[in-house]
Amino acid sequence: MSEFIFNPQTTNSVELTLLLAQGQITSVQIVQTYLTHIEQHNPSLNALISQPPRENVLREAAKLDQERQNGKLRGPLHGIPIILKDCFTTASSLGMSTTCGSLALVGARAPKNSAIVQKIIDGGLIILAKANMTEFCGMKMTYMMPGWSAHGGQTLSPYAPGGSSTGSAVSLASGFAPLAMGTETIGSIITPTSRNALYGLKPTVSAQDTTGMFTMTEFYDSPGPMAKSAADIRALAGLLLDRDFDAPDMGSWKGLSVGIVDPRLWTLDESMCRQHDGTAENMVEEYHLPCPEVPWATHEYVEHLQLADARGTDWEFNNICLPKFLTTFDDFPIRSVKDIVQFNLANKERAMPEPYTEQNDLIKAMNSNEPAAAVDALKATLRAKARGVLDTAFDEAGVKVLVGTCDSAFCVHAAAAGYPVCAVPLATLRYNGRPFGLCAVGRADGEEALLRFMAAYEAAMPARAVPEL
Repeated sequence: MSEFIFNPQTTNSVELTLLLAQGQITSVQIVQTYLTHIEQHNPSLNALISQPPRENVLREAAKLDQERQNGKLRGPLHGIPIILKDCFTTASSLGMSTTCGSLALVGARAPKNSAIVQKIIDGGLIILAKANMTEFCGMKMTYMMPGWSAHGGQTLSPYAPGGSSTGSAVSLASGFAPLAMGTETIGSIITPTSRNALYGLKPTVSAQDTTGMFTMTEFYDSPGPMAKSAADIRALAGLLLDRDFDAPDMGSWKGLSVGIVDPRLWTLDESMCRQHDGTAENMVEEYHLPCPEVPWATHEYVEHLQLADARGTDWEFNNICLPKFLTTFDDFPIRSVKDIVQFNLANKERAMPEPYTEQNDLIKAMNSNEPAAAVDALKATLRAKARGVLDTAFDEAGVKVLVGTCDSAFCVHAAAAGYPVCAVPLATLRYNGRPFGLCAVGRADGEEALLRFMAAYEAAMPARAVPEL
């Protein structure tokens, strides 16, 4: 076999799969390349929170190479590496922890993988590492820096931090793997995807089995793929959703109706998204001057509903999601939000160092005592309201996909509606070179329309910005 060297920062999983099929490279060689790249650059970026023993990963890669030689392929991503956000529970036998970034969960042992992790392994992917994340997806302290956790420290993006899946996005942009998994409540896939010039997808809420993984809320949360190309998102989404997205018209604008919203109207409150002077204007300018080949559709929908802030999250986190997640660990003393609050107080110097000396969100969740029926009613009202806004937009404009900027109210509306949402790279800010992207939302189970949009968009636009490490 001839030696082949690929660029880990730009090569995607579809390209690696082709090289594997042609016998030009092995999974062992792919893994060795990524591990070397990680050793070089992760110390300065701190994107990863735990890695399995090197020999374990290489042994798994060799096993998958042998299966390929024997004519047995587990799926289209057989032998391809992936990085998981640290809220995806991995069995302790794999040699990685699952902490959600919390020191309170260090040492917890899980007897088995979460459902999605097992699906990924069964599909033939190789887990290279777990990515750092905003601790408990941000459910610890208000205004905590994205990508910081007490256990993992601060992830430093080659561009800029953003969203609780920061470690996953930085890992991809930095070339630590061709694929990564993130999770999103409101913006935690879309924001880091946008700020790292990547492609990302949050599938329809409840479309996947989230058994065994951490979720902040079942109402908003959905895990999803992140990658450097639309084709990679399509391949991993097919595995996750058990659907075949390789339609003949994939990548074509034909029959794909896309509506755009006015970015000056669909804005976020400054408390949710503080921007440098000139940022909004820079984004709007690029938004209205896209590649002329892109048919920004014939419809424009500008009405913007001011949805209430996410509510019911505290109660669900305290009473349902965290207790359920903690049952995945064997014989571990932490079993509730109250246990975590007490642990943090008893270990303040490490668990709550300057400037993150509070845990007000955890305390607020711990004290949430609304009647379950009232929370359910609130969520039902919010979902109906959000779907009413988006469905009206889809129907009146006659489109399958609505597009806006990532730094907008799109993620809020999509999360409240439970609808799928994706991000694609657009441009970079003039003042600091940080990437930003477009955000697109579809109807429930409308992932295929979003994947078609991503593929057609990628084919028409310039290549994504690649950071210099």
